[in-house]
Amino acid sequence: MKKAEIILEDKTYEMPVIVGTMNEKAFDISTLRKDSGYITLDQGYQNTGSCISKITYIDGEKGILRYRGIPIEELAIKSSFSETAYLLIYGKLPTAEELHTFSVKLTENAMLHEDMLNFLRSYPIHSHPMAILSSMVNTLSIFYPEEFSMDSDEGSVAFDLTAARLLSKIRTIAAFSYKKSIGEPFIYPEPDLKYAANFLNMMFNSPTKKYNLDPDIVKTLNKMLIIHGDHEQNCSTSTVRLVGSSKVNLYSSICAGICALWGPLHGGANQGVIEMLEDIIKNHKNIKGFIEKVKDKKSRTLLMGFGHRVYKTYDPRAKILKEDCMNILNKFHIKDPLLDLALELEEIALKDDYFLSRNLYPNVDFYSGILYRALGIPTNMFTVMFAIGRLPGWIAHWKEMHDTVPFRIGRPRQIYMGEPLLHYTPMNNRK
Repeated sequence: MKKAEIILEDKTYEMPVIVGTMNEKAFDISTLRKDSGYITLDQGYQNTGSCISKITYIDGEKGILRYRGIPIEELAIKSSFSETAYLLIYGKLPTAEELHTFSVKLTENAMLHEDMLNFLRSYPIHSHPMAILSSMVNTLSIFYPEEFSMDSDEGSVAFDLTAARLLSKIRTIAAFSYKKSIGEPFIYPEPDLKYAANFLNMMFNSPTKKYNLDPDIVKTLNKMLIIHGDHEQNCSTSTVRLVGSSKVNLYSSICAGICALWGPLHGGANQGVIEMLEDIIKNHKNIKGFIEKVKDKKSRTLLMGFGHRVYKTYDPRAKILKEDCMNILNKFHIKDPLLDLALELEEIALKDDYFLSRNLYPNVDFYSGILYRALGIPTNMFTVMFAIGRLPGWIAHWKEMHDTVPFRIGRPRQIYMGEPLLHYTPMNNRK
């Protein structure tokens, strides 16, 4: 086994080197503090591996994304969201019988407990759907308080039920939160509809107008959910693992992930793209003028939807969505000035050395916002859609962590830079 050497105060410490399946390299510092008294400092964890995982592989330099070894391009075209969710959570593509059993569980658990609707109806009408989603997911732990151990057969059965319950009910909660915001009655799940179609029906069907479940729209939404399924150790996934490491229930761990995803630097970025494009139309005379402002650091103008912490080339998910975006808009003869602007913006940016030299290529958020608009999804629901798609990955990481032996609670360290020692000063002596 290869070893790395760390020299501290003239003493050498050997750290085992770990090489991943795709030749990713790391050295294990688990015993460094115990042996030497030192820790490592890595703000933002940019160079720190928190776990060993078999779920998702990313190569940002080459634009590769694979779930359990399968390229995202293949899954987006050939798979369904339910099948991809099974793959992520259980580590393999399901047999026909396994997928049928899994789908039946999703259908059986689509409804919300009627008492939960009292919570939902009590939220102010202006409540953000992400706030409702996170609160309602955590509320599931009240209505389904079963405790289970991952080490027992009974625990495995309980996990299967909890995972299916979360995957199924999250779309119902999301659709109901939208209906609540527009003052329309809730549309209950239909047992004969598949995952994406059921969600669209709950969102857009109404007592006064029948929603047309166009197969291309259903297929596109299915694809969008698949490409959001997992993305390795991002902010929200790491949050799910860290919170879950206290052995809190799965519902509360997922609630924490939803809250992390809500941030504009994470899942909220696709909403930021739409707002940026709208701002360009409203406040800028031409797109070139906007680009110049982006280049000027003093203006603090951001180019949303370009660049990614991981990818140093075109985001593979953005390529998939761009094609679907064009197909949907062409089929339904949708004239969206934001799309025209987005295409022009992309063309300019991909010819500009300023952006190319900084690896600022379109990411998944750039086209997902426009595509959600084309499907009729309102802007404040964009991050909710992201959460629905990401849920299988969160569940998969929670399960993988609990299956890991030995199991450890997450406990990062810090470097203290405060006062060495102060004594309490009475109020009348304070200045």
